[in-house]
Formats: sequence, structure tokens, C-alpha cells
Amino acid sequence: MSTAAHVLLALLAAGPMHGYDLKKAHDQRLPQAKPIAFGQVYGTLGRLERDGLVEKRGQSREGGPDRTEFAITDTGREKLRTWLETIETPAPYISSTLLAKVVVALLVDGAGQARDYLTAQRRAHTARLRELTAVKTDPASSPGDVIAADYAIAHLDADLRWLRTTLERVADLHREVRS
Repeated sequence: MSTAAHVLLALLAAGPMHGYDLKKAHDQRLPQAKPIAFGQVYGTLGRLERDGLVEKRGQSREGGPDRTEFAITDTGREKLRTWLETIETPAPYISSTLLAKVVVALLVDGAGQARDYLTAQRRAHTARLRELTAVKTDPASSPGDVIAADYAIAHLDADLRWLRTTLERVADLHREVRS
């Protein structure tokens, strides 16, 4: 089951909601995450209902089309509890566009293009780091905004350390090739 499905279950644990309200709540509670699409909400709700994790609680018409309200079931609460108690295994494979671009640049053009790409990427990471630091110091930021910014900053920091190390390796490679 997807992370999005678990998040929807968690939102429903607070009380029954319509799909539209779930989408809004998702995007508000996970402000730095990619917004969830309405189609994904309704598709996920359909699968959760099929699996007995949510149930329809009725329909209402609030000045628009019929809206079906969904509620989490006891089975859904148990599934959510189990998911929350399960420790995530660290990713066994590296899946990063950043890494792939550096390797491809080395394959295609050697150290020159890789060095240029790494330098430009480091500038982009540093700019994003500044934006996220501003979120953390903004009094209007919610606790969710700050936690999400902390998470992103930690990942950007790791990327920046990797970029620095890789730039050094590429420079060494470039010196070896020229010698």
C-alpha cells in the first residue's frame, strides 16, 4: 500500500471527510510535499474501500455536486497502526537523477562537463537551502513547514557534501587525464 494511502487513512482517523477535503488536508499537513491530485485521492479511496479500510458514510450536496463522505474502519485503523510501527529499511539502491547526470556527463564528455554540471547544481542546492532556511525563521511557518524544511535541509546538506567530494574527485580525474 502506498504512502499516500496511509496518509489518507491518518487524515480519516481524525474523522470522516469528503475526497475534496482530504486533498486539501493532505496539501496543508504536508506543505513541502508534492500536492496530491484529486484523481489520486479518489482512486486511492476506491482501493481503500475495496480492501475494507474505509467505508462510505453518506453523501451530501453543499452547493455543488454530490460529495461522498468516507470514514476509516477498524481494519483501517489497525493497518495504519501497523504501518506506523514498522521501521523503514534504508534504501538498498541509489535512485537519484543527480547521480545519474554526473555519471552520464563523465561518460559523454569526461571531467569538463561533469565539473560544470556539479558547479551549477551546487549553486542551485545552495539557493534552495537559503529558501528553506527562510521558511524555518518565518513566524508564519507552521510546525509542519518547519519539520519539512528541516528534512529537506538535511538532504540538501548531504547532497552538498557529496557534490563537494565529487567535484574534488572529478578535478583529480581531470588532472590525471591531462598528465
